[in-house]
Amino acid sequence: MNLRVGDLVEVRSAAEILATLDERGELDSLPFMPEMLAFCGQRLTVHKVAHKLCDTISRSGMRRMDNAVHLTGARCDGGGHGGCQTACSLYWKEAWLKRVEPGAPATPQIPEERLLKLLDANTRKGSDGYACQATELLRAAPACLPFRDLGQYVTDVRSGNVGVAQTVRTFLVGLFNRFQDASKKVLPRRLWIRRGLRWGFIEGRAGKKTPTATLDLRPGELVRIKSKEEILDTLNDDLLNRGMGFEEEMARYCGRTARVRARVERCLDEKTGRMLTMKSPCIILEDLVCEGVYNANCPREFVPFWREIWLERVESS
Repeated sequence: MNLRVGDLVEVRSAAEILATLDERGELDSLPFMPEMLAFCGQRLTVHKVAHKLCDTISRSGMRRMDNAVHLTGARCDGGGHGGCQTACSLYWKEAWLKRVEPGAPATPQIPEERLLKLLDANTRKGSDGYACQATELLRAAPACLPFRDLGQYVTDVRSGNVGVAQTVRTFLVGLFNRFQDASKKVLPRRLWIRRGLRWGFIEGRAGKKTPTATLDLRPGELVRIKSKEEILDTLNDDLLNRGMGFEEEMARYCGRTARVRARVERCLDEKTGRMLTMKSPCIILEDLVCEGVYNANCPREFVPFWREIWLERVESS
């Protein structure tokens, strides 16, 4: 379909989508999930072309995805997966969509019980786990996409995912990170640049036992993300605070203010499909996502989880 960012599409009917799926409720190993049924018949714009993704399961780098997009406002609400609060941006195969012109009449929707039963049956993974698009991404995107493949950056620009300036910046960051990784293997420590850290220069300082704090933040409250220096003092050598990671992409938001969107208590483990219940709830902030600036312009746009110790409440005047 050669979809680009901003194109208007309509999600096909449940019956049309059912005709594209195999016995596992998948197309090209990508599951169509129960949470996606609510979008059938809706008209949405293409938010990102999902021609690649970052591997957060095996950490193999970028992987290639074919004929898929992310749609504006279409995130998983976890309703079919035990109330998972990760809020992943859903993947839509082009076969599940059709182009429409503004003002054209919408397609009437008819419930499809067979599709609902198929999806419900394949959502469970064993006795205590779930299968979703996030847990199955290595099957849906089996081919690695090396950094040196320049075609991915051309597609980033042609699709409208990002502009030329950001693409150049992202490529240069990638070159720097590869130099840093190589230098730590072959050069003596005295010749390392910024101690061999990757761009963003995140380095934990807290030692093995990391501190915690409780603000009891609630949705709608205004908070400020602490400075990078303050947050580094809460991280261990693996950039974790009480098991929760802080990444270079998140450091780009340090000093920003944002409103609390939700408290996160449940999320799926992508590796196992098991539901994790957090001992200390994390915070999701409105309109803040991982933009992939330091990671090859990955279009997944994860919603970062924030520890309360990384935030400070902004009192209303």
